[in-house]
This record gives sequence, C-alpha cells and structure tokens, in this order.
Amino acid sequence: MSINEIVPTERIENRILLLRGQRVMLDRDLAELYGVSTKVLNQAVKRNSERFPTDFMFILTKSEKDEL
Repeated sequence: MSINEIVPTERIENRILLLRGQRVMLDRDLAELYGVSTKVLNQAVKRNSERFPTDFMFILTKSEKDEL
C-alpha cells in the first residue's frame, strides 16, 4: 500500500483488540498499516518517547501473548 492510499476503516477496526479494559492495536499491526517493519516502528517510538503520553503503550505478559 502506498503512502497516498486511504486505509479502509474496517481494516483498522479489525485490528483493534480489547486488552486490560482498553482498546489497543499491536505494534505489528500498526507497523503494517504504516508500511514499516515492527522494529522500525518501535525504534521511532523510543526515539520520540517525549511525544507520547506515558500510557501510550505497554508490554504484554506471556499469558496475554498466548491468548492472541
């Protein structure tokens, strides 16, 4: 998908999960939507951490990962 294409709403909605009572998207799904690797997305977030609220992301527990 090129950067100028609009992502269909249902493609985004289908990737939203309910974890810990919050609607979230996994980094791998966000990376795919932005057309970058998960590693690149996470590096960008870490490099620009001051731009994000403290509750912007969290790390899944093993049991949460297993449920996915």
